[in-house]
Amino acid sequence: MSESARLFLLVFICRVAQPLDNGLAIRPTMGWLHWERFMCNIDCDTDPDNCISERLYMQMADVMVKEGWKEAGYEYVCIDDCWPSYQRDAQGHLQADPERFPGGIKKLADYIHSKGLKLGIYGDVGTNTCAGYPGSLGYYETDAQTFADWGVDLLKFDGCNMNWKLLGEGYVNMSRALNKTGSSILYSCEWPLYEWPFHQPNYTAIRETCNHWRNFADVYDSWSSVKFILDWTASHQDIIIPSAGPGGWNDPDMLVIGNFGLSHDQQESQMALWAIMAAPLLMSNDLRDICPRSKELLQNRHIIAISQDPMGKQGYCAAKVNSFEVWERPLSKGRLAVAVLNKQEIGGPRGFSISQVPGWKICDPQCNVTQILPRYSEMGIQTLHSRVAVRVNPSGTVLLTVTPISSNFKTHHMHWQDTSIKDKHTTIL
Repeated sequence: MSESARLFLLVFICRVAQPLDNGLAIRPTMGWLHWERFMCNIDCDTDPDNCISERLYMQMADVMVKEGWKEAGYEYVCIDDCWPSYQRDAQGHLQADPERFPGGIKKLADYIHSKGLKLGIYGDVGTNTCAGYPGSLGYYETDAQTFADWGVDLLKFDGCNMNWKLLGEGYVNMSRALNKTGSSILYSCEWPLYEWPFHQPNYTAIRETCNHWRNFADVYDSWSSVKFILDWTASHQDIIIPSAGPGGWNDPDMLVIGNFGLSHDQQESQMALWAIMAAPLLMSNDLRDICPRSKELLQNRHIIAISQDPMGKQGYCAAKVNSFEVWERPLSKGRLAVAVLNKQEIGGPRGFSISQVPGWKICDPQCNVTQILPRYSEMGIQTLHSRVAVRVNPSGTVLLTVTPISSNFKTHHMHWQDTSIKDKHTTIL
């Protein structure tokens, strides 16, 4: 691990910006968001089952309740772009497209709430949304109050069609407007995503303004896209991780599990690493027609427990060895979550000695190891010198939890004090 990475891990413990003071997103948000799977499909004449309409969200809410998604922790049903009319009403208010949302957003929110779920909606800080619908520039207080009156529970606020130098002011103004309504509206921002091309964003200000924030490119239904996001996160972790914690999270974008572009091993990798990164778990798929293995993965209670760990520490890439990446996340009660990702996309499964995990030192004198992925297995009591290896499929991930067994173990002795691998040429078993 680089010197800068070790330094940031020390800073991470000591310096965390204050979160947005709205009492929301104490743990990473879980739910469903339409964009990656359904995009801006507004053709309800020829494709009524998949177009952006109130019917789509009602059906997803029904499935979330009936098929165990709500019970697993997924609680938000989120509308993305392309829901409004192209024009505001005579009073300057946003309005839903009357043909696709004949009951209006208030009626849809009431339906979602009747299922014990919450409704998310989409807006934009600029003059227009990314798809060309009305933005909120000049209407922040009006739109915030409209969302509150409708009973909206989450606002995803995009950053298209806005002078980048005014982004911060716009996002802060909408944050204040939402709080002014007195309603509990989780605020999902894209502020840093649109500033990174020009300069390094101010993450202290972002955390004080937003409940979670996108940093990088949109996810696509492909392994190359998921890898791209992971690589960017690892290379910028010293900048972005210190701001993450209860009330505010880095958002690497949607889970595309259950769609078309990822093998099952790659789906497991995305799920495991999003949990390690303490990322919002916002699925974008068709819950009405999802394969059983993908459903089981998304509802895996052991992975969700890592994601929702109350300690609220974001994990990080701790080592890169022989085309493996080791990601670690400190958990409550002195535990550690470890994801070992096989970066090779050729050949068969490869062995990785878990004693090479930087945080393995918590196994002095003993620890208990549980494998979560690719299949649940109790690996039993291990020691610092155990010669135990896991086999990892190409582009797959083995996910573990490690629990120290020691009467005198103390949480502040965790691995982040020195996570370097001394010999980067160590032979992997």
